Amino acid sequence: MKTILVTGCAGFIGSNFVPYFLEKYSDVRLVNLDLLTYAGDKDNLKEIEGNERHIFVQGDIRDRELVQNLFSSYDIQGVIHFAAESHVDNSIKNPGVFIETNVNGTFTLVDTAYKYWMDKPFQIKEAYKEARFLHISTDEVYGTLGETGLFTEETPYAPNSPYSASKASSDMVVRSYHHTYGMNTVITNCSNNYGPKQHDEKLIPTVIRKALKGENIPIYGDGKNIRDWLYVLDHCKGIDLVYTKGKSGEVYNIGGRNERNNNYIADHICALLDEIYPKTAGSYKDQISYVEDRAGHDRRYAIDASKIEDRLGWKADENFESGIRKTVKWYLEKYVL
Repeated sequence: MKTILVTGCAGFIGSNFVPYFLEKYSDVRLVNLDLLTYAGDKDNLKEIEGNERHIFVQGDIRDRELVQNLFSSYDIQGVIHFAAESHVDNSIKNPGVFIETNVNGTFTLVDTAYKYWMDKPFQIKEAYKEARFLHISTDEVYGTLGETGLFTEETPYAPNSPYSASKASSDMVVRSYHHTYGMNTVITNCSNNYGPKQHDEKLIPTVIRKALKGENIPIYGDGKNIRDWLYVLDHCKGIDLVYTKGKSGEVYNIGGRNERNNNYIADHICALLDEIYPKTAGSYKDQISYVEDRAGHDRRYAIDASKIEDRLGWKADENFESGIRKTVKWYLEKYVL
């Protein structure tokens, strides 16, 4: 049985990926390394409790001794690297943590994999000919867009926050191990994810949670910042395709082709709540309020997903309106039902 190390999979995207991947591949075992910071929650993995092909290890991706022990103890033959500090506001307040985890942690993982799988540059050990390191990144490394245009895999990096700078740096570390050592690496850059199990601090859970509590729903600035929204299970399917079929050394952008601004997000969620779980009086929209904008807030992100669509056959199953309805229902179950 092939064993893959996955990192950060008590968090949002990873905890959606692990059950999907285990169900799809019966010949794979996953070792899940997660530090269980505020963003990780073992309750996110309840649905796979008792699954013998899922081994949870609490620990830090920066801990080289631990990572080396996991490689040797479980004979790790692949890495799918989710673990990251990812909240932009937190990176503005405390950037050092982001550099430590996202840059140094990624370096520890990829360097350990290189030394375990390869004898020297461009000489892969026979038993690890198929071993692959997949690094999951973000569209924020590309900076911000004007009113038109899309990020492609060739868009120059221009990160504008400590978070996106740390992710851009980790991307470059992984890229260097492919070009310098011949490692089998692939990188994905995704647009904004949403769906079940997302941390309460993120935009969509915040809108739902504040609405249900009868509190003001805070929207930064004028609410016209645009993001390309990707349903989390669609992202998981894209990661699977890149890991199993992607070309070594390549980058694949995964986006939902669902550009929406924050005003639309808040209005649409409130309309769904009005329909599914109405207030005794008035609309949830009455709670929307505007707050001081985030420092360095990028105006627009949008991804051209043509490469993964054309070369690997990926396509998002959900548009924003179908995905957000599923998401709102999941959070209603979590918060009130």
